[in-house]
Amino acid sequence: MPQERVRLILEAAGLPSERPAQCRSLSGGTYNDVEEVVLTDGSRYILKTPPPPTAPGLSHERELLVSEAEFYRSAAPADVPAPRVVALCLDASAPTGRHLLMTACPGDPWGSFPDGEQAELRQELGRQVARLHRVSGPGFGYPSGALGPLAADWRTAFTTMYDAVLDDARRYHARLPLPVDEVARAAKSAYDALDEVVEPCLVHFDLWRGNILVERPESTGSPRIGGLIDGERMFWGDPLADFVSLALLGDIQQDGAFLAGYQEAGGRADFTPAARRRLALYRSYLYLIMLAETVPRALGADHESWLHEAVAPELVAALNELEE
Repeated sequence: MPQERVRLILEAAGLPSERPAQCRSLSGGTYNDVEEVVLTDGSRYILKTPPPPTAPGLSHERELLVSEAEFYRSAAPADVPAPRVVALCLDASAPTGRHLLMTACPGDPWGSFPDGEQAELRQELGRQVARLHRVSGPGFGYPSGALGPLAADWRTAFTTMYDAVLDDARRYHARLPLPVDEVARAAKSAYDALDEVVEPCLVHFDLWRGNILVERPESTGSPRIGGLIDGERMFWGDPLADFVSLALLGDIQQDGAFLAGYQEAGGRADFTPAARRRLALYRSYLYLIMLAETVPRALGADHESWLHEAVAPELVAALNELEE
């Protein structure tokens, strides 16, 4: 990114606008451009810039910066480590352009740890996610408005979300393990289970290990969670939906440490038949997104091969659960 634009962004945010000590692109982002900006005093910020409006993408991906800022602002009072919004500009004609500037969190993406440390971290994560789920929103759905205004009930919101990604799969001729209409029929068979959800809770929906930073402070030597990042996929809805990415391609019920921490902090994890149907529905939704987005993202043959070896069977398994 040109240094002058970075200077303008810092100046508009009320930060020292002298030449940053460092500005570098970060890998891992597949939609927005992501850069780390380090000021001369050592303070670190993350700068996200969306693609142009003409760039191909899924329907719900419009205005992802709005959703990400909403997540961080909503998470702030929940006592969880997450970036703090410094500035949000949605005006493409502004000198700074459209962007989201936020504080950087310490740590690196979740890696490998000895069993004892792993269990402690998963329990800590469970407590943090439970605190997120105490936050209630003004309605159900994506706050970005990409699929319309927030809905008064969860069934209306989620079926709109699901229909949108089905339409995306058709539009991009995504390679799915089943015809799109069969996926739609299976999902529809479980929509009645959505009526149990009456409170719109804060849902991150992308809490796989790459979006959970872990640090090891010198003062303690023990790892701890440094930040829950990349909240751009958030929505207001059923907290159960977060369990999908938290156990990506797996089963959250096998994660005893996480569930212990989650319940200790007041989270509800009752896997009733209706709850398991909803969980299967949310799994199918995420895996459908993963299979559809690879077309506009053009992520390459290796990634597509992995999707169809690892993700496609999980989509089929989730849909089969819905029809049992």
